[in-house]
Amino acid sequence: MAEYQNYQKTAQTAGRYDASVDAGLRSYMLRVYNMMGGGLAITGLTALATVSLATTVDPSQAVAQLGNGKMLTNFGSLLYGSPLRWVVMLAPLALVFFMGFRIENIKASTASTMFWAFAALMGVSMSSIFLVYTSGSVVQTFFITATAFASLSLYGYTTKRDLTGMGSFLIMGVIGLLLAMVVNIFMQSSALQFAISGIGVLIFAGLTAYDTQKIKEMFYGGDSSETISKKATMGALSLYLDFINMFQFLLYFLGNRE
Repeated sequence: MAEYQNYQKTAQTAGRYDASVDAGLRSYMLRVYNMMGGGLAITGLTALATVSLATTVDPSQAVAQLGNGKMLTNFGSLLYGSPLRWVVMLAPLALVFFMGFRIENIKASTASTMFWAFAALMGVSMSSIFLVYTSGSVVQTFFITATAFASLSLYGYTTKRDLTGMGSFLIMGVIGLLLAMVVNIFMQSSALQFAISGIGVLIFAGLTAYDTQKIKEMFYGGDSSETISKKATMGALSLYLDFINMFQFLLYFLGNRE
């Protein structure tokens, strides 16, 4: 990042404008957003496919029935009603940590493949929201999240303000949020869940702007194509996580329960 900033200052001092820098940055950011969007599409399609296999409207094929009247197939009972659900929930988290720690030692193509695998695993994990909320409210919340995300990411991309300090504060907030969520697993407090969701929306809204600025500043035109590809993958992962978390917390407020 420092080398990129020094390059810009040198070009400005010399009174020259290198259009290749802006072109490279636009191409890089477009790659990040396209990859993130592709990840969201995979997650959505996987979630729909999973819930369609897990539920049925035919009583003869049902092995279990939920309190809201939805009937589960053998696959659904195994996925949502057995210890397998913990594997499904924790597998995406394990993959994220692996990517974060090993990104320097894996190929760019491997990192991309892992990102797509992560998006698919998230789809399986998030399929349960269709058992809790109406499809219409899920779609509505998705578009509200998309609108908010686009505005916040645009702000992070265009602002001249350094968001580093805010980012450090928000990351500490994420840690506190995770601890509160673990505590609430045992407390099952609706009041605490309401507070967690409200704070979660604010934290990931701020992180959207912060991460966008950070991803932009990571670009350096002198990087190899391999390095740029890795940076784009990790940038897409960061923004994907911001979007998904903001969506899930907003769904608590906006979703209509079955």
